[in-house]
Amino acid sequence: MRNTVSFESIDALQSALRANTYIADRGLATSLYLALKLQRPLFLEGEAGVGKTEVAKVTARLLDTELIRLQCYEGLDVSHAIYEWNYTRQLLHIRLAEAQGERIEERDLFGRDYLLRRPLLKAVEFDGPAPPVLLIDEIDRSDEEFEAFLLELLSDFQITIPEIGTISAENPPVVILTSNRTREVHDALKRRCLYHWIDYPSFEKERDIVLAKVPDAPEKLAQQITAFIQELRTADLYKIPGVAETLDWATALVALSHTELDASVVNDTLGVILKYKDDVARIKGDRVQHLLNRALNL
Repeated sequence: MRNTVSFESIDALQSALRANTYIADRGLATSLYLALKLQRPLFLEGEAGVGKTEVAKVTARLLDTELIRLQCYEGLDVSHAIYEWNYTRQLLHIRLAEAQGERIEERDLFGRDYLLRRPLLKAVEFDGPAPPVLLIDEIDRSDEEFEAFLLELLSDFQITIPEIGTISAENPPVVILTSNRTREVHDALKRRCLYHWIDYPSFEKERDIVLAKVPDAPEKLAQQITAFIQELRTADLYKIPGVAETLDWATALVALSHTELDASVVNDTLGVILKYKDDVARIKGDRVQHLLNRALNL
């Protein structure tokens, strides 16, 4: 039986997200609302650090259910994503049967009791009061061949194991996929999903995110941090800082008891927001003062 999980309106969902310190624009709230209402996977794409993974985390909190996360990487295969056989337990079964003089059939060794369940199978077999949120994170880091394994799951919320058969989800999981677009994901996978691109936020939205996520930050400091980050994103950098870096920086500055920005403070803490030596070298010094003047309209 397929249970529909949804909110009464897009506005209600957007408010619930904000109450859980996730500031979502109308487009994202609409996409997530439809994914919940229509029971369709949601494919989120955008630059690293803009809050894609956090959507899945906050959705699990809103639904009061478990978050099951599959972190993708090059070389990911069925045995790490879906299932593998418990070879140790199978071997023990064989030895015990031999000791007792019993005959072993192949079907005795390839049943559900001998499955080691990985994230995708865990999500399909999940037996809780509410369906889980399945996060397939950074799908673009996996090999193209791995995407083929996902098509059955994303279409029918089921997984086929040759030795057992097809296992279908009684309560289909809420599926959220993310991509940093390091490569294009195949159209066959995208067709099975709703799609939303998460861009870098506007000044107002990013400031609100800082104030929500780092409540100890003075409002003046939050404004200055946001303004500087927005200016920094216009620079020619190898890795533009995302919202994650903005929040890390705000947390660090609060921990250092700073209440406003100056060039010295920014230079001392550039390593919080820039993660490549060449980027730090390009910005540090006079460039910091220039960007800070622009951010503070000096």
